[in-house]
Amino acid sequence: MSRPIDTELIRAGLSSLGQRDLHERADLFVRLLEELRRWNARMNLTAIRDAEDMVRSHIMDSLAVRSFLEGARVIDVGTGAGFPGLPLAIAEPGIEFELLDSHGRKLAFVQHVIGELGLGNATAVNSRAEDYAPGKRFDTVVARALAPTPRLLEVTAHLVGEDGVLLALKGKDPAAELETIDVSSGWQYDVTELTVPGLESHARHLVRLRRTTGGET
Repeated sequence: MSRPIDTELIRAGLSSLGQRDLHERADLFVRLLEELRRWNARMNLTAIRDAEDMVRSHIMDSLAVRSFLEGARVIDVGTGAGFPGLPLAIAEPGIEFELLDSHGRKLAFVQHVIGELGLGNATAVNSRAEDYAPGKRFDTVVARALAPTPRLLEVTAHLVGEDGVLLALKGKDPAAELETIDVSSGWQYDVTELTVPGLESHARHLVRLRRTTGGET
C-alpha cells in the first residue's frame, strides 16, 4: 500500500531540492496531491499513483523550474492536470499565473484545485495555445513536454512579451530538435540540464528562448 501523502514527505522533497523556504506551504502541496488522488479514482488524470512518485514527478519536477521564472505574469501552456502551473502558483503567490489547456476534463480539475486551495493568483483558461489572444503578453511562458521546440515557438511566440522568456521543459537532450530552429527566426536559446532529486535517472533539460534584438514580435 502506498504511503500517505503528508507534509513530512513534501518537506523532505523540498529540502532535497534546496527549496526549504516552501516548508510552510507544504500543506498546500499535500492537499493538491490528495485532490489529484481523489479525482484519479473516477477519471484518469495521471498514471502516477504512488505517493513518493507523485511528490517527485508532480511537485519537485515542477518546482525545478521555479528559479527560472521571470516577471509578474506567467502562463503554463498545455498545463494538463495543472503541472507545472499549480505547484508554481503555490510556491509564488506574488506572481499571476494562467494555466491554459484545451482538455476540458483536466482543466475542470485545475479549476477545482484553484478554488479548493484559494489560489487567488491562478486562473484556468480553456483554449488552444495558438488560438489564445490575451490582452497582454506574458513575462514567462512555460511548457512541459508539449511539442518539439520549433513547433512550440509556432504556437506560443505570440504569448511571449517583448522582453519575455519561453521556458520549454524537456526530457532528453533536445540538441537535435534545436538544430532545426531557423537562425533568422528572431530567437536565441540556451539549454540547462536540471537535476530533480529522486529522478536522477530521468534526463531533464530546460530550453530558454528569447527574442534577439530586432527579431520579430
